[in-house]
Amino acid sequence: MCTWVAVVEATTVVCSRGHRGTLAYTRGVGVIARDGEHEVEIQRSRFRCVVARVEDLDAARAVIARVRKEGPDATHHCTALRIGDPEDGGQVARSNDDGEPAGTAGAPMLEVLTRRDLTDVVAVVSRWFGGTKLGAGGLIRAYSGVLAETLDVVGRLRRVRYHEMMLSVPHDRAGRLENDLRNSPYLLREVDYGADVTLTVAVADIAPFEDWLAEHSGGNVEAVYTGPCDLYQP
Repeated sequence: MCTWVAVVEATTVVCSRGHRGTLAYTRGVGVIARDGEHEVEIQRSRFRCVVARVEDLDAARAVIARVRKEGPDATHHCTALRIGDPEDGGQVARSNDDGEPAGTAGAPMLEVLTRRDLTDVVAVVSRWFGGTKLGAGGLIRAYSGVLAETLDVVGRLRRVRYHEMMLSVPHDRAGRLENDLRNSPYLLREVDYGADVTLTVAVADIAPFEDWLAEHSGGNVEAVYTGPCDLYQP
């Protein structure tokens, strides 16, 4: 399991038993806030950029195939993508000029994604040639520029990986613990009412949370780890 960590900010937590722990919030990795597209015209050539959040290469290929199908009359469909966690060396980065002069389309697009520190994203810029040659420098500016503008349009989020913990609490004690959680450094994600009340909490570090829970529940509530969860934050 990979850990999405780039930079860590730490807050010290002190429990009633005197144990000190670090609650580490990670800055996470950059992703686009939503899929989107944007179009510009440069010297009678149309450049339409499509960006999409993807989880793997198959998803990226599907986006590229869809864009090609939607614009069969385009002169070029140039692409760039970055997928995976850059911190553990597992990131894939690729680009394709699709018939434009080498290094004038896909590579500049990939450089934009790299400078923006984005991952799990594919970008496709379709060009409809307008009759005027732009030259190498003009092409680089056009392809990188329309992608940069598109990224500004769709926005950016941080994807932060947390540990998801589940608590089962009797109804007569759930209200107080729920209130304590809402006023704690931890993220209360969900409250379900059944035979007991189930509280789902996202935490950065498990050990400090267990100390906090023991303090606020009198040691009567056990936290069950259910797996990693990714949260998207501004």
